[in-house]
Amino acid sequence: MLLLRNVVIRILLMCAVVAAATVAGAGAANAAVPDVWGFAFVNTTSGVPSPAYQAGSWAPGPTVSVTSGGSGEYFVRFPKIGIPRGGVAHVTAISQSPEWCQIEKWWQDGPDEVVAVRCTLYGGGHHAQTLFSVVFASSSGALASASQAYGYVYWDGGSIASHYNSALATNSVAHTGTGAWTVVLPGLGSAAQAGNIQVTAVDSGRAARCKVGAWDWSKDAQKIRVLCHDATDVPLDTGWTLTYQRQRAIMGAAVPPKYFAYTFDNDPSNPGPYAPAPAGVNYNYTGAVNTLTRTVTGRRWVAFPSVGVLPSNVQVTAYGSGPEFCNLVTLWVTAGSDVHVRDVFCYRGNVKVDSPSLVTYTSQY
Repeated sequence: MLLLRNVVIRILLMCAVVAAATVAGAGAANAAVPDVWGFAFVNTTSGVPSPAYQAGSWAPGPTVSVTSGGSGEYFVRFPKIGIPRGGVAHVTAISQSPEWCQIEKWWQDGPDEVVAVRCTLYGGGHHAQTLFSVVFASSSGALASASQAYGYVYWDGGSIASHYNSALATNSVAHTGTGAWTVVLPGLGSAAQAGNIQVTAVDSGRAARCKVGAWDWSKDAQKIRVLCHDATDVPLDTGWTLTYQRQRAIMGAAVPPKYFAYTFDNDPSNPGPYAPAPAGVNYNYTGAVNTLTRTVTGRRWVAFPSVGVLPSNVQVTAYGSGPEFCNLVTLWVTAGSDVHVRDVFCYRGNVKVDSPSLVTYTSQY
């Protein structure tokens, strides 16, 4: 009888250990997958997009490739960086029309990571064949520098499907109403507003677009409101991705390129050139000052000096409490050591409007 009791106790102890390990593993999303990244400017429906605007953490040799799916749908294959789960993806349309692009999903296919993108023209949800800029990244581990911070969340429509926090804290999401969520990134706080945020809709069944609705900060955390809408301006419950960066590139915690910059166009009616304030939202790794110029209503020229190195990538996200959205009108230009984003377009419906936006640029190096 005593022997039987000892056996039962040992079995219970073993079960407790396994349960504890399972809980720890579930909380260790920051270290669940390897650090990988890739970006591309997609200017083709089939084949290899522009080599001068693609890069990744894979060894030299393979290239990004693209295949076309349905109307306005593209499958972007990033070579040799496939991960079994996790990561984050963002996409920005490049068009002279009121179009946006969203992520449908991403997955590992053999050694590669495939990101499905679909682009839409505002109005009736008509799919559009358009150019776009896309980035995929996965991070783990902590950052040593207290001035730097990086975190992301992938909300799959019902729960957090993937997340990372460079302070190794646990990010949280609260659904606050139709098409509205509050994201808290603990441990990534700042004394003043600092950093950059990118948000992208993730939906494989409907046209959807998402943006930053509001941004609060404290020394303890970043608190960000995400807003999403359907093909017109109706609030929509959907999936989305969010990335917060502070003195780090958009690609993640393991990538320390020297040539990157970001800015927050928080005064879009300013004719400029002007440098957004506070300084923490207008960061340039080289110490140069980024500026914005209003060319016409709804059209902003962004200058990132001293970081012009190819290959490179640009992402844009709209900011504000309304249904406005933003894209790029054409490919950014590298002139000498400077980068000119000509231009960021913002829309309310089919009409160009002066809307705040968040713009981030990175090179491979």
